[in-house]
Amino acid sequence: MAKTPRPLVGLAAGVAAGLVASAAMAAFQGQAQKLLPDQGGSDDDPSTVKAADAASEVIVGEPVPEPYREQAGQAVHYLVGGVLGGIYGVLAEYKPEASAGFGTAYGIATSALLDEGAVPAAGLAPAPTETSLVTHMYGTASHMVYGWVLESVRALIAGRG
Repeated sequence: MAKTPRPLVGLAAGVAAGLVASAAMAAFQGQAQKLLPDQGGSDDDPSTVKAADAASEVIVGEPVPEPYREQAGQAVHYLVGGVLGGIYGVLAEYKPEASAGFGTAYGIATSALLDEGAVPAAGLAPAPTETSLVTHMYGTASHMVYGWVLESVRALIAGRG
């Protein structure tokens, strides 16, 4: 017997799980960066800070002030993680196969759509062809961690194991 989808439960569980998964992804990235070869020490801001600047310029006409840049980038990271988690939570209610690979397939999809597509297209990061293989692997692994934790927490909150 098919289970009736619960979109509001999925949304709430997904948003909460997305925030936890974003924290796990950030922790993974903090540790993984210690193992990666030096990429030449680029002085460019992370794409999350560039996105915060773009939003700030639209809203107040100026980039984020220097003392708040890192926090603004983190806010973008968690906002995106929560939104993607909410989408995933609702999707998993209607299509349980969306949790394939215990969420890692969704993590890979978000990596492809964001890191390889939307972020470079918006001018917030270099084109995929201008990015090293190590950076691509790092991004994909980070998003796989996000997806795995996302599904772990979503399933815990939403139930229906």
